[in-house]
Amino acid sequence: MPERDTARTLAHPEPDEIRLEGVLHALSDPVRLSIVRDLAATGAELSCSHFDLPVTKSTTTHHFRVLRESGVVRQTYRGTAKMNGLRRTELHTLFPGLLDGVLLAAAAEEARLGHRASAPDASSA
Repeated sequence: MPERDTARTLAHPEPDEIRLEGVLHALSDPVRLSIVRDLAATGAELSCSHFDLPVTKSTTTHHFRVLRESGVVRQTYRGTAKMNGLRRTELHTLFPGLLDGVLLAAAAEEARLGHRASAPDASSA
């Protein structure tokens, strides 16, 4: 079975490959920001199926891929589940205060607007 685990390893950028513009792009999408906010709030790895997103399964897969390829999350397989963990330490080392600032700004916007602005619902479409 170790061969199967190796075959299911996902590519992630090394810290020196993570670029600010890629991280900002990943965080600029409301759905992806919602995912990051949930991961930051729990401080734990969460499976893709944990997230109830207002998009199709293929679009959800795309959002997780953008987050992984930009270096914002690390994805690993645990059995059949794909687990997602926020790369908080690496991001803080590369871009001190960036993630915390974005999360703080998102929370302030949510408080100002009275709802979770980073996760649009069907009524706003």
